[in-house]
Amino acid sequence: MSGWEYKVVPAPTKGQKGKGIKGAEARFAHALETLMNDMGREGWEFQRAETLPSIERSGLTGTTTEWRNMLVFRRRLSAPMDDFEPELLPAPADVPEVDNDEKDVADVASETAQEEAEFVPGPGATQMAQDNGVEETSPVSGMTASLKKLADYRKGTETKD
Repeated sequence: MSGWEYKVVPAPTKGQKGKGIKGAEARFAHALETLMNDMGREGWEFQRAETLPSIERSGLTGTTTEWRNMLVFRRRLSAPMDDFEPELLPAPADVPEVDNDEKDVADVASETAQEEAEFVPGPGATQMAQDNGVEETSPVSGMTASLKKLADYRKGTETKD
């Protein structure tokens, strides 16, 4: 599936000098022709010219409407999947078919082991649970009492209060 990509550029407001080009109209046409040829080399196709309003500031608090001449270009946008051609692989030989409804013996054993597993908290977790969420701040280190006990437990030098 492909779509279009659009680009809008301001139309030239001044003519462009060139060899053998005389007069304001010819210079303006040359500027427009140059712009359109440059866009065409980049793959853009000219669609139309539009005159659109542009609200701009005027002074400190005022606004004015300026009319701008714009040129609209488009080019085909190809999706990356448009160019993709999948290659089917041959089916594997000598592979027994397995019914997905039946569970493997190993799957059943691992599920049973997970269900029977029981959480046993360590001494640090038990101490923290007994604090009931109320923690006292140590004035010396700024650590809470439960964090200090946990740190001591991990070091192996659990302190007693």
